[in-house]
Amino acid sequence: MTTSPSARIAVYPGTFDPLTNGHVDIIQRGAALFDRIVVAILVNPAKAPLFTVEERVEMTRAAFKSQPDVEVDTFDGLLVEYARQRQATVIVRGLRAISDFENEMQMALMNRHLSSTIETVLMMPAEAYTYLSSRLVKEVFALGGSVRGLVPELVEARLREKTGVGSGLRV
Repeated sequence: MTTSPSARIAVYPGTFDPLTNGHVDIIQRGAALFDRIVVAILVNPAKAPLFTVEERVEMTRAAFKSQPDVEVDTFDGLLVEYARQRQATVIVRGLRAISDFENEMQMALMNRHLSSTIETVLMMPAEAYTYLSSRLVKEVFALGGSVRGLVPELVEARLREKTGVGSGLRV
């Protein structure tokens, strides 16, 4: 994808294991603010994700296939280095609750220390998703609860495929 030198590019990093409707909300609203938003899926095997990086990329690309201003990629290493490589000037982070603020502020300040040209923008998800996390989605699904409306339909289907229809997931 060709980028205009004046394009405002944002990077939205995370593990997205799995992609939730809270993530979708932030991505869609970020796409409205910036010329392009790059959903940067962190490659971090230490987190023992449920879905492989390839599966997370495929699901996220499928969820945004009709939005050319949303790009999906992977990264490892320093986020600010990745953002520089992508010519991004903004890092987007979701802020669900006060409990997220301290950690997000520390990361934003460290990123500013590492690169004064990259800003962090904290976005609150829609009220309906303020309690939502990938960890909670996996736990609810594992215990047999419904995740309908919490994740895109294709993610819900992939959760069932990954674990077997009707068999809960053991996390």
